[in-house]
Amino acid sequence: MQEAEKIWMNGELVDWADAKVHVLSHGLHYGTTVFEGIRSYAADKGTAVFRLDDHLKRLERSSAMYHMPMPYSQQELRTAVHAVISSNGLAGCYIRPIVMRGYGTMGLFPLEAPVDVAIAAWEWGAYLGEDGLRDGIRAKISSWRRIGSTTIPATAKAGGQYLNSILAKIETHKAGYQEAILLNEAGYVADGSGENLFLVRDGVLITPPVQASILEGITRASIITLAQDEGIPVLEREVARGELYTADEVFITGTAAEVCPINEVDEHPLGPPGPITQLLQSRFFAATEGRDPRSEEWLDYIVAPASTLSP
Repeated sequence: MQEAEKIWMNGELVDWADAKVHVLSHGLHYGTTVFEGIRSYAADKGTAVFRLDDHLKRLERSSAMYHMPMPYSQQELRTAVHAVISSNGLAGCYIRPIVMRGYGTMGLFPLEAPVDVAIAAWEWGAYLGEDGLRDGIRAKISSWRRIGSTTIPATAKAGGQYLNSILAKIETHKAGYQEAILLNEAGYVADGSGENLFLVRDGVLITPPVQASILEGITRASIITLAQDEGIPVLEREVARGELYTADEVFITGTAAEVCPINEVDEHPLGPPGPITQLLQSRFFAATEGRDPRSEEWLDYIVAPASTLSP
């Protein structure tokens, strides 16, 4: 990780090395954290955060799902994101807001523990490599199933839930693959370890529905919108494992992964990135960099704040 200078914690900017939590913080022991992954880009008109308001709304929804009252408004958090990016002199970067149950109580009942909020940002390139974005990656179906929505709320982006993804990621990495694909409890395709999944069949863009135990990805929603702009039919439906082996194209989307082609699933070659993948990837990066009609509604340009945002 490439360290930056400042992290925003509970209303003020602190030095990177001083952004600490107590070892007995509730979130450390029980996974009572919710978070977001957000990116900013060096766009045509300056540094711009991609769909910041949508990410902050999802953060608030995740926090509410786990009964963690958010101590700051969305506008305060938006200003804090701007402060972190500008104080660190960053342009294109990865932004991590986290809401966590802090120090004060132990045991499974969390409601007496305080709610802490922090926002960090740092330079981070392509999550699956520049060559992965260009040529595609190899993926494998994990033996670990995606946690069902009747077990834990799949639509919340919570820290403890990612143990499921971590096991899948380690398993497939040890097998020599770059990414995992998880099936849900019913045996249908859910998503990647940290990404949503799309396939193309006969010119139709297909993606698993929310009820397949997927996270409602913001990049996923962006790709659906861009596909509709291009007149590409979009179908949200259950996807059988075998469909991935014979699809015309497969790709994954996410804040970290962006729009990344998959060129092989379980040793079934899919070939180089296809035309629809390439078109949507191109439209996506044009939007993040201020070169697309969608940029106007999706980009939040950084404005340096006048203070360190003490509440």
